[in-house]
Amino acid sequence: MRRVLILLAVLVLSACGSPADQQMAESVSIHDQWASAGDGQMAAVFGTLVNDGPREARIVSGSSPAAGMVEVHEVAGATGAKTMRPKAGGLVLPAGGSHDLVPGGDHLMLMDLTAPLSAGADIELTLQFEDGSTLPVTVQVRDFAGAGENYQPHG
Repeated sequence: MRRVLILLAVLVLSACGSPADQQMAESVSIHDQWASAGDGQMAAVFGTLVNDGPREARIVSGSSPAAGMVEVHEVAGATGAKTMRPKAGGLVLPAGGSHDLVPGGDHLMLMDLTAPLSAGADIELTLQFEDGSTLPVTVQVRDFAGAGENYQPHG
């Protein structure tokens, strides 16, 4: 009987896996997420990303039926005009930490919109992590005029 109990304990513990085996998306959530409304070619996604895991997670891109592509962006420029551009290396979420996606700062950019985004609508978005894992989320569309950035595309 003792051997059976030990064997069961070993099986249960091995099924749990170690934190190092956990995919990045499993420990990340997004809160208060929203996208800017508009009928142009681009829209931004904001919110608070939270990493409850024991190791850093990195978001490198995304996808959405509402856009031809999704990029991780930052806003640069200490003085004068602010420039929005792709963020090299993606968004790093520290272990046990959070990262705010905000107007005038880091955000996700919906590029080549497939249709206008109307305030009050919901869109689907899938976040892509460095390890290949994904996190599907629903994002509410809200009215937002922008934060006065200029866009600087890849290349």
